[in-house]
Amino acid sequence: MKTTISIVEDDPGLSSTFSMWLKQSQGLRLLSAFQDGESAMAALPAQSPAVVLMDINLPGMDGVECVRRLKPLMPETQFVMVTVYEDAKRIVSALAAGATGYLLKRATREELLEAIDEVQGGGSPMTTSIARKVVQYFQKPPHLPSPASVPLAPREQQVIDLIVRGYVNKEIADQLQISIPTIKTYIRRIYEKLHVRSRAEAVAKYLRA
Repeated sequence: MKTTISIVEDDPGLSSTFSMWLKQSQGLRLLSAFQDGESAMAALPAQSPAVVLMDINLPGMDGVECVRRLKPLMPETQFVMVTVYEDAKRIVSALAAGATGYLLKRATREELLEAIDEVQGGGSPMTTSIARKVVQYFQKPPHLPSPASVPLAPREQQVIDLIVRGYVNKEIADQLQISIPTIKTYIRRIYEKLHVRSRAEAVAKYLRA
């Protein structure tokens, strides 16, 4: 079965380029494309695509707010922000809203397709420049969580630290030398303790704590 993709992008040229790349790729199917958040809000819950490529700077409702409203209605859908912005506050805001990945509009065809593949595999794709800014943001002392604000066990702390760095379950298991089912158990406990339902929400809440 092909992975279904929807695009929310107000730039017709960029939307057309993304559409062409997706149509040329085996295993992917372009489901729909929208030029504003309101249209996406009205149609996407019924369409339920596997992945949504979401612009941030949309006319009317912006992309972050659109994701914030859609994610509870589409918990299984992965939202990847595609934007010209690369400041840390926007990145964290998008992740807190429910986005799973964050790419710049100048990303190549290969980077976009790899991001879709990664997000489907449980990862959180980001272009190199974005990942660097996220790491720098994470390293600022005022934003680091304290043990009192995030009551995680030592092993859970190791797992969330690797999730923050973008590791998928298999990579975390290899790094910590424990099984994937055990990793899933730790992740479930982290979700319960942080009162979240996704990796993106866990990362955002952990870093804001």
